[in-house]
Amino acid sequence: MKLNIRFLIFLFCVLFLSLPGISQSKKGSVYEIKVYHLQNKEQENSVDDFLKNAYLPALNREGIEAVGVFKPIGNDTMTEKRIYVLVPYRSLKQFSKLPAKLSGDKQFAQKGRNYIEAGYKKPPYQRLESILLNAFSAMPKLQAPLLKNDAGKRVYELRSYQSPTEQWFENKVHMFNEGGEVALFERLGFNVVFYGSVIAGSEMPNLMYMAAFEDMASREQHWKSFGNDPEWKRLSSMPLYPGENVSKIDVTFLRPTDYSQI
Repeated sequence: MKLNIRFLIFLFCVLFLSLPGISQSKKGSVYEIKVYHLQNKEQENSVDDFLKNAYLPALNREGIEAVGVFKPIGNDTMTEKRIYVLVPYRSLKQFSKLPAKLSGDKQFAQKGRNYIEAGYKKPPYQRLESILLNAFSAMPKLQAPLLKNDAGKRVYELRSYQSPTEQWFENKVHMFNEGGEVALFERLGFNVVFYGSVIAGSEMPNLMYMAAFEDMASREQHWKSFGNDPEWKRLSSMPLYPGENVSKIDVTFLRPTDYSQI
């Protein structure tokens, strides 16, 4: 009998969550997460200079504001260094038109010349990864965190939830939106910067979100409150949202650079 009930619940999820537009807001933002994979400090400095003096100012001239730039905590001692760039677009159209806009930006070409014209024997990075996401309907726009402490002490937590299949992925997204998980994070003061469904990337099906905390101690306290919250216990025990909707969770702790805009 248990198996039959779970099967019926699964069928409901398949039919209901496959309806057009059930997970995403048509007017929501599109996010790009660019991840620079770097071999050494020289490459890190090169990408920092490009982002700070050429790329972010050019994005701002195109009306793209609140661009976040982050590095993993402990980046200096990592074998492979990384830089994460979070870019919020108004639409896929704006995203697709950006390369042409940048190619016609003389200031961008001048300020970013060393990076743009780097020779093949001395590239500014090892690899460049790009992840494209649709904003959740429950939070269709990026929100800068309401933190008052020194930015250098803050902890930004980037979380990635992979699902075993597309249908289970839709189930987890529904849990955030219609199920109320987004509202729970907001009530508990997680300072979530964005939620998004990955529509292009190396690991799919997948959703990602980023929360911000004053420090690691604050982060630990927030998650403890979340785990003990009656609403989370109720939500996570609902037959509609079985634990099978997530197969892998990746967590990356980041700090903003001194030129990050969030």
